[in-house]
Amino acid sequence: MEIIHEHQPGFQFDNFTRNEKLISQGIKMPKFHSTGTTIAGIVYKDGVVLGADTRATSDNIVADKNCSKIHYMQPNMYCCGAGTAADLELTTQMMSSQLELHRLHTGRQVPVVAANRLLKQYLFGYQGYVGAALVLGGVDKYGSHIYSIHPHGSSERLPYTTMGSGSLAAMSLEEAKILVRDAIAAGITNDMGSGSNVDLCVITKDGATYIRPYEVTESKGERQGKYEYQRGTTEVLKVYYKPIEIVSETVTPTSPPTDEESMDTA
Repeated sequence: MEIIHEHQPGFQFDNFTRNEKLISQGIKMPKFHSTGTTIAGIVYKDGVVLGADTRATSDNIVADKNCSKIHYMQPNMYCCGAGTAADLELTTQMMSSQLELHRLHTGRQVPVVAANRLLKQYLFGYQGYVGAALVLGGVDKYGSHIYSIHPHGSSERLPYTTMGSGSLAAMSLEEAKILVRDAIAAGITNDMGSGSNVDLCVITKDGATYIRPYEVTESKGERQGKYEYQRGTTEVLKVYYKPIEIVSETVTPTSPPTDEESMDTA
């Protein structure tokens, strides 16, 4: 008998009851790890909007205040990345080259679902040891798509799929940009690993527009006064002089050896 699985749009919570039962039996759930990044994506009526912060951290140190976390994949798709910076750079660059070879081989625009399949198959092969959490967004002949790809290789089409008019499809471009901006700004405000600026990428059937930065949320403060003090403002409590002994040595150059004095190397 053929089993038909009904497709339900949006986030799914079917495993909540299962997880609660497993926890009650003493099975420990995997721990959540902070990636130190805020990324987001949304579908609006003409395309998709991707957003990311620009802070790169190394443990508790801010390594880069203005790094780019929205990576080019194809002219019709980009990918936001969270996790290990080196893994993200290598993964997105390698997949971008694979997608370009696919486009050249077929002579057609690469569907977003093809990029999703390549990325999740690659990550699944490493079972989560490649630290790349991705939000893939793009527009192709089948419409606008947002995919969430986890480091262990699972993927979801998010956040929602709509049919007909209304709901999320009625959102205008400016409303979508503001919504993504608010989501990234919330991460910047509440997450120590996220910060600096808000970058956006708007993708439509006509191409992609990378807005960097869309908004500077943490501008550097201006110096309010002059911090120059006259000599003598700070009291000198003690002065100590240590004598330095200078030793000079003169080396007298010698004349080069004659042919008779030189060593025979034959």
